[in-house]
Amino acid sequence: MHPTQSASPKDPRMPYLPPSFSLHHRLTRRCLFFAAWLMALSTSVTCLAATSSAPPPIRHVFIIMLENESYPVTFGPQSIAPYLARELPKQGALLPNYYGIGHYSLDNYIAMISGQAPNPATQADCPTFSEFMPTAKRLDANGQLPGTGCIYPKRVNTLANQLTDAGYTWKAYMEDMGKDPVRESSTCAHPVVGTPDITEHATPQDQYAAKHDPFVYFHRIIDDKNYCGSRVVNLDHLIADLAKLDSTPNFVYVTPNLCHDGHDAPCKSGEPGGLISADAFLRTWVPRIVDSPAFKQDGLLIITFDEGNDGKACCNEKPLPGGPQPGGKIGPGGGQIGAVLLSPYIAPGTQSNVEYNHYGLLRSLENIFGLSHLGYAQDNKLNTFGRDVFTAHPASP
Repeated sequence: MHPTQSASPKDPRMPYLPPSFSLHHRLTRRCLFFAAWLMALSTSVTCLAATSSAPPPIRHVFIIMLENESYPVTFGPQSIAPYLARELPKQGALLPNYYGIGHYSLDNYIAMISGQAPNPATQADCPTFSEFMPTAKRLDANGQLPGTGCIYPKRVNTLANQLTDAGYTWKAYMEDMGKDPVRESSTCAHPVVGTPDITEHATPQDQYAAKHDPFVYFHRIIDDKNYCGSRVVNLDHLIADLAKLDSTPNFVYVTPNLCHDGHDAPCKSGEPGGLISADAFLRTWVPRIVDSPAFKQDGLLIITFDEGNDGKACCNEKPLPGGPQPGGKIGPGGGQIGAVLLSPYIAPGTQSNVEYNHYGLLRSLENIFGLSHLGYAQDNKLNTFGRDVFTAHPASP
């Protein structure tokens, strides 16, 4: 077993069932699960909300997060990212109507793993790594904790902690983290609480940014140094982890450095940055992921952006109670960004015009792993990935 891997379901294609389930219950559940999936596939593929069908038996999810680009620029006819805009949609599914939830970066990352809406500090990318100061004693009916600040208290849960509690494994792979050991640690890297975030800007030797690493903004993760240090690591670890099924986490979150995620242009390293460098990063890493045993068996790769260049919103997005408009001064939301998904369960060339956002992504991931819904991912009206996206049923190995 991989050092970071806790006990997980023996059959990675099936939902987790506790030991108390009898063999009869296990077999019955298994049959019902696949029957439901086959029935969903027999229905013609339309742009329906995915809440109308169960997800396929995916047990390895990979996310690559890119930065600050709108759908018309990234995927339009003049795109300077041909691999992302042309080649990858031919291999999987293109979601044109995928939206960010806010501006600037950090609030989108936070929402993606916790369902928490932007607060004044996260909306400003937390230039000071400050404690979250709640204005209420508990989460509200929508799972929101009103207040402002950066590091959420333990009462705020995350997808990462949910996965651990359910017996699944996860790792976040951060490019350049720890390259300059004077600047930050090589694992679970974040500023000292209460101090300015010196990783806000790149250096020629180190282009890691804590604001693009949402896992270090939760006390549930960073307070256990061994837990965080074994799971929030440098991207270099991913190559070895992909080599075997048992060493690949169930949930893999990849953040390129400030150059390769498209944030900077030009880059401190001398590279062009923007979509050109982001496209080159994908050409290197996407084949490594899709050629891995875990992806081939039951994988899903999601490539999207944090925010766009407009203030468009979708999906009945709501602000934090007492908080700012999520899109700041330019609009109600984080803009249209688009997404590309690859999986053995997705037919090449699929396109879905269903509207999604980061809360819908979180809800989709929680559905895949059989978890409860956090924060604004609790909204039952959110669209989640279903038969509009999962358009293929691969043969069993």
